[in-house]
Amino acid sequence: MSRLADRATASFGAALLPEEHGGPSPAELVECVDRYVTRMPTASRLAVRAGLLSLAAASYLTTGRSLSRLGPAEREVVLRRVAALSPDAGAAGDGMKAIVLLASGADTYAQELLSRAQRHDAARPDAKLQVTSSSETASVVTTDAVVVGSGAGGAMVARTLTRAGMDTVVLEEGRRWTVEEFRTTHPIDRLSGLYRGAGATVALGRPAVMLPMGRAVGGTTVVNSGTCYRPPLAVQRRWRDEFGLGLADPDRLAGHLDEVERTLRVAPVPLDVMGRNGNLLLDAAKSLGWQAAPIPRNAPGCEGCCQCAIGCPRNAKFGVHLNALPQACAAGAQIVSQARVERVLHEHGRARGVRARRPDGTAIDVLADTVVVAAGAPETPGLLRRSGLGGHPRLGRNLAVHPATMLAGRFDDDVYAWRGVLQSAAVHEFHESNGVLIEATSTPPGMGSMVFPGYGAELLSWLDRAPQVATFGALVADQGVGSVLSVRGETLVRYDIAQADLAKLRVAQEAIGRLLFAAGAVEVLTGLPGATTVTSLAGLQDALRRTNPRSLHLAAFHPTGTAAAGADEQFCPVDETGRLRGVDGVWVADASILPCCPEVNPQVSIMAMALAVAEQMVDVRRN
Repeated sequence: MSRLADRATASFGAALLPEEHGGPSPAELVECVDRYVTRMPTASRLAVRAGLLSLAAASYLTTGRSLSRLGPAEREVVLRRVAALSPDAGAAGDGMKAIVLLASGADTYAQELLSRAQRHDAARPDAKLQVTSSSETASVVTTDAVVVGSGAGGAMVARTLTRAGMDTVVLEEGRRWTVEEFRTTHPIDRLSGLYRGAGATVALGRPAVMLPMGRAVGGTTVVNSGTCYRPPLAVQRRWRDEFGLGLADPDRLAGHLDEVERTLRVAPVPLDVMGRNGNLLLDAAKSLGWQAAPIPRNAPGCEGCCQCAIGCPRNAKFGVHLNALPQACAAGAQIVSQARVERVLHEHGRARGVRARRPDGTAIDVLADTVVVAAGAPETPGLLRRSGLGGHPRLGRNLAVHPATMLAGRFDDDVYAWRGVLQSAAVHEFHESNGVLIEATSTPPGMGSMVFPGYGAELLSWLDRAPQVATFGALVADQGVGSVLSVRGETLVRYDIAQADLAKLRVAQEAIGRLLFAAGAVEVLTGLPGATTVTSLAGLQDALRRTNPRSLHLAAFHPTGTAAAGADEQFCPVDETGRLRGVDGVWVADASILPCCPEVNPQVSIMAMALAVAEQMVDVRRN
């Protein structure tokens, strides 16, 4: 960052984590924040700098001095004044706080994180993959099929096509990571390298929603929680009956779901590696008489190091880079990494391949009469539009994100939420009735510090008590009200949560509060303005009644629906077999084809539907 931005970071850091009360030195804070921010895309990096400079300017305007020259109490007053100016100002301040705490927390706990990463040998070696960097790939490649994206959908398609005898090339924007890198690389470098936009993607709206998306060989399966639920039968029937998606018929989809679970080696989290965070959730649910169980995951050999979100350092989490992709490569598939697909090539209504760009901007043309787009729900619409294939009025619309909220509870004794499985147990009590799935969830150590309230001494006190905090989250089945746009080649996500889904969030937050208090929490951190902590369920209920739900802090991890598949030509850009309408030879096989929220973590749904689409492609090829 520039010297001016460095000074602004140091000033904000002095207010947020004052050295006088045990915080890091300004130089240390600038270094770790700079380490993260410099890896962000230009637009995000400029926004962070502008936010920090605005906070510095606010101090000068209100006190005549920089934050760093004020006393600790005066700094807190300035930050609270800025947060109180407007909801947007408060959200901007919270965003700056989250970035600084993420960078500082990851740096503080880096040694513990790496020590735990190396405590056990790898559960399995890196898989054998035929991966070639785009820099070493010819400028023109000819093949039978080209798959855009190597994540959950793309991997299953590639495996199916190659096993059917089709020469297949998979293009992936990210690079391949090794288990040794996960065991030895600083957590911030893993985060910034494994996620699109260094993990700083935001869906614009009120409230804004954090929307992290993986970018690596293996896609988001490299960095997700490993949670593997089947889509509920009611959802499968809705896809079939309301949208005319015959591939989702429960009798037809069941075999594909079975195959996905075999591929991923799905099994419930063992109680002996779950960790106390998950056990607290199960015990609380039992005391309340609520349905709950360990979460099914694709993590054979997991020892509970809680680093799923930044790449498993033991290769225990069984993402598609360890199963479907090596199986595809064993059948003959080739993977080209660090290749961002610019557009689909087509002529006279027929697919001819794709054009991708290397990091240096030079082009690679992969020529094929079968093109499979599996770039993910936020990216697929933009690629199709850039290709002149975005004429359907619903392409890029219908975005559901499965918004998530979280509450934390402080206990009298240590919990160490990050010592165990990252996402370990779930409460199903409100799932069918309210579309709310509650999960015991944590983050890698130090990387969830943004949950703590306040500034200065108050915040540092909470950071010191982090081991005593348990965290439970909830996912809300939402309506497809979001949209994806492309601005100068960059993806812009817009999402204003529906009023009905805000009501579900209230149900979720009250239920989480009940669970935390039932588990023995002495106070609950709500994240609600004006009542950041409560000591009773009645206090939480009162805070929820007084809070505008659009001021909540939300995240989302499961974007779907932006190229919905189904028989309805007006609603669905993709037909009921997975083919893009209006052109021959272009198929879509990722989360974008799910016509509504799957209501659970979607990896299994995506893989099963991609398998169904791939079998349709093979049938067409044979006939």
